[in-house]
Amino acid sequence: MRRLLQSLLALPLLAAAALCAQAQVPPLEVAHPAKVLSLIDKLPARPERASVEGKPLTAYLLVYFKDETHDIYFATSGDGYTFTDVNGGQPVFLGRVLAEQKGVRDPHLMRGPDGAFYMAMTDLHIFAKPAGLRETEWERPGEDYGWGNNRNLIFMKSWDLLHWTHHRVPVAQLFPQGGDLGVVWAPETIWDAKAGKPMVYYTTRVKKGADHLVYAYADADFTTLTTPPEPLFTYPVKGKSAIDGDITRIGDRFHMFYVAHDTPGHLRQAVSDRINGGYVFNPQKIDPETVGTEAPNLWRRHGSDTWVLMYDVFGAKPRNNMGFSETTDFVNFKNLGRFNEPGSPMKATNFVGAKHGAVIAIAPEEAQRLQTYFAP
Repeated sequence: MRRLLQSLLALPLLAAAALCAQAQVPPLEVAHPAKVLSLIDKLPARPERASVEGKPLTAYLLVYFKDETHDIYFATSGDGYTFTDVNGGQPVFLGRVLAEQKGVRDPHLMRGPDGAFYMAMTDLHIFAKPAGLRETEWERPGEDYGWGNNRNLIFMKSWDLLHWTHHRVPVAQLFPQGGDLGVVWAPETIWDAKAGKPMVYYTTRVKKGADHLVYAYADADFTTLTTPPEPLFTYPVKGKSAIDGDITRIGDRFHMFYVAHDTPGHLRQAVSDRINGGYVFNPQKIDPETVGTEAPNLWRRHGSDTWVLMYDVFGAKPRNNMGFSETTDFVNFKNLGRFNEPGSPMKATNFVGAKHGAVIAIAPEEAQRLQTYFAP
């Protein structure tokens, strides 16, 4: 999340900033897509087709955002290598509609055992001042609350990927006992089978303190948090932070990939035998990158024991790109390179600049549903 130097936001809009002074952000844009997905007040009763039982989940759905718009995008793939944006590179949701700050970041998707899709994201626009969306650099004074300060998460839920509920979740207001929060970033959702409900975990800090990971539980309708945030993982090295956690159950263990806030930022892995704590620190650097990297997301290739670790290489030049590594044992990781780079099998056919995304398995008919919806 801490991708840009504070001083860069003072540059003119068309100059845009550099990610950690390394990769140029394109000029900011205001997207006007011909069509977006639908926001609804309440989900209907669970439809029969929401069940995933017996469905071959052989397609893939990538959700991502872009720095230049702070909007939400979807891309699908039939093989897990070549991804095509369903709206021709245009947003499927507008950040200015979803967020109090008129921009969103860090979207994540999960499919629950009920067959529903749960999407969470950060209510934050880091370029709101140069974009003319607010008069101040940050929502609250940077000298008190730090870079990229914000107060809300955003929760969305859908049965069919086309119609979504939408709720802003004011975490600090809900749980004032947690202190004067500086940020609530990069929420992800995982189903806690033991608790029987969705667990949301995210990066936070009190004012300008150290970033760390916490978790809380959401209600069944995915409209709010119902339990106070509890500690999930704190980086054990004094003066360093942990952000952007991503948890996946592999067998009987939970693997959490996260960003260690060293220089440059890089990815590490912590493993636990329970979902909401006990993650053991491992100093091994996971990603192959030599420049700043964040936003790890793990997903499995259909019909195999191969897992793909995707990450946002925000330090790449001339601009950020998604990087990928594969593993079967979670010890050795094979570098697949980045989208559309020479020698990489990973392709983005009609989009560039994807940031901080997530991939889930979906049925081919669900991918086709999205493609048909946005067809010219």
